Amino acid sequence: MAFPLARHCALALAAVAAWMTLTTSAPASPRVEALLARMTVEEKVGQLNLVSGNHAVTGPFAPQDVRDAILKGQAGGLFNVYGAEYTRSLQELATRETRLGIPLLLGFDVLHGYRTILPIPLGQAASWDMEAIEQGERVSAAEASAAGVNWIFAPMVDVSRDPRWGRVAEGGGESAWLGARIASARVRGLEGARLSATDSVAACVKHFAGNGATEAGRDYSGLDLSERALREQQLPPFQAAVESRARCVMAAFNAVDGVPGVANERLLRDILRREWGFDGIVVSDFGAIGELPVHGVAEDGFDAARIAFRAGTDMDMESRSYIASMPLLVREGLVPGDELDASVRRILQLKEDLGLFDDPFARSDPQREAAVIGSQAHREAALRLAEKSLVLLKNERRTLPFATDAKRVAIIGPLGDSGADTLGPWAAHGDPEAAITLKEGVEAVLGAGAQVTALAAGTIEQAKPRDIAAAAKLASQSDIVILALGEHATQSGEAASRSSLDLPGDQMALARAVLAVGKPTAVALFNGRPLTIEDLDREAPAILEAWFPGSEGGLAVARTLFGLNEPTGRLPISFPRSVGQIPIYHDHLPTGRPAMAAYKPYTSAYIDLPSTPLYAFGHGLSYTRFEMGEPRVDRLRMGSGESARITVPVANVGDRPGAAQAQLYIRHRVARLSRPVRELKGMGRVALKAGETGEISFTLSEQDLAYWQPGGRFALPDGGPIEIHVGPDAGQTRMAVLDYRPDRQAPAAEAARVDTVRPTP
Repeated sequence: MAFPLARHCALALAAVAAWMTLTTSAPASPRVEALLARMTVEEKVGQLNLVSGNHAVTGPFAPQDVRDAILKGQAGGLFNVYGAEYTRSLQELATRETRLGIPLLLGFDVLHGYRTILPIPLGQAASWDMEAIEQGERVSAAEASAAGVNWIFAPMVDVSRDPRWGRVAEGGGESAWLGARIASARVRGLEGARLSATDSVAACVKHFAGNGATEAGRDYSGLDLSERALREQQLPPFQAAVESRARCVMAAFNAVDGVPGVANERLLRDILRREWGFDGIVVSDFGAIGELPVHGVAEDGFDAARIAFRAGTDMDMESRSYIASMPLLVREGLVPGDELDASVRRILQLKEDLGLFDDPFARSDPQREAAVIGSQAHREAALRLAEKSLVLLKNERRTLPFATDAKRVAIIGPLGDSGADTLGPWAAHGDPEAAITLKEGVEAVLGAGAQVTALAAGTIEQAKPRDIAAAAKLASQSDIVILALGEHATQSGEAASRSSLDLPGDQMALARAVLAVGKPTAVALFNGRPLTIEDLDREAPAILEAWFPGSEGGLAVARTLFGLNEPTGRLPISFPRSVGQIPIYHDHLPTGRPAMAAYKPYTSAYIDLPSTPLYAFGHGLSYTRFEMGEPRVDRLRMGSGESARITVPVANVGDRPGAAQAQLYIRHRVARLSRPVRELKGMGRVALKAGETGEISFTLSEQDLAYWQPGGRFALPDGGPIEIHVGPDAGQTRMAVLDYRPDRQAPAAEAARVDTVRPTP
């Protein structure tokens, strides 16, 4: 290719100077070092190439001939391939038909289950239950690994405050604090106690970084973030995943402050490797390196390969830029050989840690595949997690739970009997025919004595007048009615941004007609994001947020609607009243002219609707009723090295057992920078019988008070009053005040966080 001499020399000198300052990878195992010493440049470059198979379509390019790529030594890994026999044949080709016999990384997007599909990650986040989420990922890892997959492109830990973004379905919601804990739980679940175990897989945390904060909620768009916003809002879940030993990070499509993720040296080298000590591999998102010229930061594919590798992207997913350009880049001195070795060393070390050099076929076992995938134990785990994910948004006049002696039940709406939409987006190798729909779940709960009729009444996009009339007629002939409304699976997920968050099509008109009949009616919402349902909230007496609940989702929803499961989910993301409120989230900054409950001119208020969300972050009702008292702090002042214990009394004043939940928020009244009105710092729950009292306790450590400060570091505040807010959600809290005085020395060590619960008789 044409390459001007002056530019060639300048780039080569700059490359050498830059690489001299970079930290190379630590020495690998003797086996890896011996193998690396035998490899040619072309074989090394082949390890940097990630090739797509054709078992799933996850990007815009046609799949390559994977067998040809393997035989040519141009595939360090494959993705979108699965199945024990097929993956075994691929590993046989790589290990027996190539010069060095290097086994393959085999990746797949398993975001919420492989064959047994769990609730979408946003739904799992609504459980606020880290143990349940971790166990769910053990199911995912066991099933995917039984099909030969050893590398999973999950968890997605992007924090998002914009539900227009379709991929909000894949993450943990709007809170960096909650998202960090979910990230750790999911990495632990995927990688297990020992990465080389046949039921463990390497986790690839994505998308680094800022993908959830893209402008206007549009996929692949750029963003302009302050350093504070990046550090406090976007990076904590990634850092938590790295600290939990995630073995891979996926660099994002989007540009942060003008620099795309795969080309962002500040993110990939300065923060990820230098600050956090990450020693795993960095892989691009699908085709992202080849898109650098479109971003306008590279002249061509050759330049793109140089820039991405120099920035710290080890593996090229499917753009083929490294295969095309890296050998010449190395020969011309634009990529130093020791840095090529460092990337290859990391890839080979991951393969060794997975046990692939010892037995590349251990995860490609047809007998284990048949025994493990879709097992009864896994379906039971999926049911438990689905039940924990459901959020009761509204329940006027105690409409729910319905009585189990109902004889005629109408399930009306396009989502009442759809297996594919019960599974949701990114359902991996899930089988829609095996999913339990809402209709099937209600039939299972009520038994043969009940007549359960499902009527789609049109489609998600359209309901004709005759469809709505038929729905109203069916409702009039029924004892109870369940409206199954929301989105279809492809309206959430990647490349599924929406400009409107209203119920699609004519679903609101359908709901009005059915509600007008006057029969006991509840709404079950199936969706991958918050929807703007203020009209539905005004008119429907009961609404249960089901998300896309997975393989056992219909049974979980039915058991909850009929009182066999107590709803315990809490929203991990705010529900706006209108798309015009977006972004709306709990930890926003204060203003000098805050909005009032009633509109007042010259304040930070809308003239046409309240400034509060329809449902606040953390919102969720129960079938019983709880009363929560004032928070009590065990000290008036907290000094350096000390911690504070906060306790809130709670009573079950209803007539059913239930789980009371409380969230702990703080606010710095005075600080060097304006601080959020609420910062989540803890969550606790306690199970109480009817009439029982108890308490929920939190430990607030000194480190919980730190924030990103001028000078480029997290630091503790100078001191002053800290508001302690405790309540059932971010919009309903009671306050105590703690005086933080760092100059007050105390011998006690900093307390570890343990959110405890203690029922009392």
